[in-house]
Amino acid sequence: MPYEDHPRPVVTVDVIVFALHNYELRVLLIRRKNAPFAGMWALPGGFVDIGEALEAAAWRELEEETGLRDVYLEQLYTFGDIGRDPRGRVITVAYLALLPSAASPLRAGSDASAAQWWPVHNLPPLAFDHAKILTCALQKLRYKLGHTAIASALLPETFTLRELQATYEAILGRELDRRVFRRNLLAGGIIEATGAYRSEGGRPVRLYRFRPDAVAELKRCQPS
Repeated sequence: MPYEDHPRPVVTVDVIVFALHNYELRVLLIRRKNAPFAGMWALPGGFVDIGEALEAAAWRELEEETGLRDVYLEQLYTFGDIGRDPRGRVITVAYLALLPSAASPLRAGSDASAAQWWPVHNLPPLAFDHAKILTCALQKLRYKLGHTAIASALLPETFTLRELQATYEAILGRELDRRVFRRNLLAGGIIEATGAYRSEGGRPVRLYRFRPDAVAELKRCQPS
């Protein structure tokens, strides 16, 4: 079949933004303003323009619908099940995004009537196949947690081991053994002591950071 006669599917992008609030993992959702699924909650996203790169579309849609700009972003997966969108044949490229704090101000816009952070374990019904996409994103985040510095995108530059463990537990959804966690993490070579201390409860607590080379390796794995 000649190229010009071949049916063309529509391409969209969806962005799954995770952040921590009081060591509870939350995801950013928008309330849809227009049909289909008007009034339902969904992931930020929208159509890719002709001549627009996929990642550029993800950044644009995120800013238009939530007001967010400064986030860690990486391509997650492509979802193309038949019938996933009642408007027709729509393929979506999903992006995983991370933000240091869920307290960041939001500004709903474009085709979103509201933007709100939701605990990942207490979500409303989601439009399209966004529940499936969100589950995939959480699985990817948990997988990368074990062997990369991806948690650096959710934390301040320096932190205590207690804060780091609380972050891991929030993402994994379970408690971790303190001694095993610290032994494995320190042996993994992705964090290092800064030499600085913070006073907690009247005693000094050592501060750590992710090794610069581990953070650099994480960024190199992002799509260009």
